[in-house]
Amino acid sequence: MRISYKSLPSRPTLALNVALGLFVLAGGGWAYRTVTVSDAPASDTATQQTATVTTGAVTQSVSASGSVSSANTANLSFVTSGTVTEIDVKVGDVVKKGQVLAKVDPSSAEDNLATAKANLQAAEDALDRVNDDDSSDSATISSAESQVTSARTTVNSDQKALDGTVLKATMAGTVTAVNGTVGNSSAASGSGSTGGSATGSASSTSSTSSTSSTSSGFVQLADVSRIQATADFAEADATKLKVGQPVSVTWSALSGATATGKVKLISPTATTSNNVNSYQVTVTITSVPKGARIGQTVAVKVTTASAGNVLRVPTAAVRAAGGLYTVQTRSGDQTQTATVQVGVAGDSYYEIKSGLTAGQTVVLQQQTSASGSGGIPNFPAGGFPGGGSLGGGLGGR
Repeated sequence: MRISYKSLPSRPTLALNVALGLFVLAGGGWAYRTVTVSDAPASDTATQQTATVTTGAVTQSVSASGSVSSANTANLSFVTSGTVTEIDVKVGDVVKKGQVLAKVDPSSAEDNLATAKANLQAAEDALDRVNDDDSSDSATISSAESQVTSARTTVNSDQKALDGTVLKATMAGTVTAVNGTVGNSSAASGSGSTGGSATGSASSTSSTSSTSSTSSGFVQLADVSRIQATADFAEADATKLKVGQPVSVTWSALSGATATGKVKLISPTATTSNNVNSYQVTVTITSVPKGARIGQTVAVKVTTASAGNVLRVPTAAVRAAGGLYTVQTRSGDQTQTATVQVGVAGDSYYEIKSGLTAGQTVVLQQQTSASGSGGIPNFPAGGFPGGGSLGGGLGGR
């Protein structure tokens, strides 16, 4: 009888089938071993990390790096522009409210005021003559009165301009910047403040072509006894923030220096850097640690939720899936899964509202590290049992 070689399996096909058969057997053995090991409490529980259900506080917080600034500042500029003739302070000086800080040349303002006063006197004399004249009608008298009113307004304005040649402190504080030098010009600008009451501006009747002050003010003051911190919080964290939440502030440069406070202001708009949105948050600081200075770096930690004297378990004990929360409990060699209701999801603990009792032992989730070989999850490094690979098993022909 003649045998057809076409009916016999080729050598490559035979090798392929053998390799696949070995793979199935090896995989089945590995699966059996995995299942039997997970169902054997005596061998598994020896390596499990556990914790006890306790009663205590649960705190949820968000943190960001920030810096210290004064809660009360003033940017002061001359009301009247002119050439700077006198600067009476330097950076670091402590000043009182109303103290003279600097002066500009008052000559032009003095001349304007003298002219305005002369015009006022002339208007008042004219009004007197009109009133003494029995033939003056009401329209003539009204016009003369308007001239007096206008002249008096000019005098008041020019008096303010003359007063504005002297720059005075609108608050007590420390000089943090002097943006000018004697002999240079300073432009007229309104003075402003943050957190204080330093305000004020007036139009000037004289002007110069150049300035030595900046938009930040000719002299800047800060109350260093009242400080605050500002920090940029990530977009996801900022959604949890509310004005009035408690804050803990830790100084980077001062060992052990901490302070408490509250959220004062949350910026309504985000700033974007490297395609990442963040929101600036300002927090008050209730007490100033020794050595604290404006500009120092701090860590700002805001408590966004908390619960006291509640049942709690470490966060590693809670498993979440499909909106359900479960915890593995252990009693002796037996492990069971309990469905729990959680409250505050804290930084270190979960609040447990139901499903557990104090004193129970719970199993912590094992943290698995990623293998550098890029294998399949739960398979040994290398991808398949036996150390082989799919590609290697089909190589021979």
